[in-house]
Amino acid sequence: MTGAAPLSLCAREPHVPADRLVAEMVPPPRFDAVRFSTYIPDPKQPSQTEAVRVLEDFAAGLDGAPAAGTRRGLFGFGRGRSKAARTPAGPRGVYLDGGYGVGKTHLLASLWHATPAEPARKAFGTFVELTNLVGALGFQKTVETLSGHRLLCIDEFELDDPGDTVLVSTLLGRLVDAGVALAATSNTLPGKLGEGRFAAADFLREIQGLSAHFRTLRIDGEDYRHRGLPEAPAPFSDEQVTKAAHTTENASLDGFPELLEHLARVHPSRYGALTDGIGAVCLTGVRPVPDQSTALRLVVLADRLYDREVPVLASGLPFDQLFSEEMLNGGYRKKYFRAISRLTALARDAKGLVETS
Repeated sequence: MTGAAPLSLCAREPHVPADRLVAEMVPPPRFDAVRFSTYIPDPKQPSQTEAVRVLEDFAAGLDGAPAAGTRRGLFGFGRGRSKAARTPAGPRGVYLDGGYGVGKTHLLASLWHATPAEPARKAFGTFVELTNLVGALGFQKTVETLSGHRLLCIDEFELDDPGDTVLVSTLLGRLVDAGVALAATSNTLPGKLGEGRFAAADFLREIQGLSAHFRTLRIDGEDYRHRGLPEAPAPFSDEQVTKAAHTTENASLDGFPELLEHLARVHPSRYGALTDGIGAVCLTGVRPVPDQSTALRLVVLADRLYDREVPVLASGLPFDQLFSEEMLNGGYRKKYFRAISRLTALARDAKGLVETS
């Protein structure tokens, strides 16, 4: 308990230098301690158990990964096989496709941890962070920076912007040529990812070369964040949220409409830095998001808060009323449902801030 004036996200406009972008390409705090052994497959979903098996073999195969400048498939690698048996032709990466809350990021981070290489030779980041790295370093410098890596993990792979898709597909093709293994989680538009193929027809021409580098793993299941758990707590009053913000160490306090306006002035790649040192986010006046551009920015902020395990205490409407029916039935619905799921989990985490304040 502090009694000090709370912080404000709206007062922050962080600058993120390029060297920090590279150094921070590791699993975020929420996934720092995860391993394959801590992933609990749903017994009703055999695809989850199968995904663990395939990814464990994938990590084991990386122990004999080729040197930069060579090409070799990875699937078919396994523990205890001879070097000669570890050289099948095949995809150079794995693509995890599934709904929100089935543990794709947990598995991706577990793969990063299980890969037998020092941290400086493996990278983990979201699609947004990867595109921002290219923007900060330039394309060729990014290729040079990542070409010496054993593994590149890309969370929340976006396929809704053809320009970014072409940029990243070209980048990943260059990295595969340099011997870098790839792993990604899917965050495509609904209906754009078919079984056994990387993307739907709208993007096949742009990424047909990239698709050959991946084996797609479908992970079925329900959102683990809600298995057997109570519903999200009802929003608190403005007074309760304000009091908690003043009595919680390193808490921020902002009006929700003002925060949405501020997010439009900060590049989404900086939303992680926006939350540096924040112990809890307190928001007053939560209301429906007015438009899709604002909604997509809020999705990114929700992801960064979830990654960093920052509880969110709010007044106003509950988080399942943030997005309109039109948004929830539209092309970005998977993102919006993920944001609701994650904000709901963070609201549960924040409940104790009022009870103990």
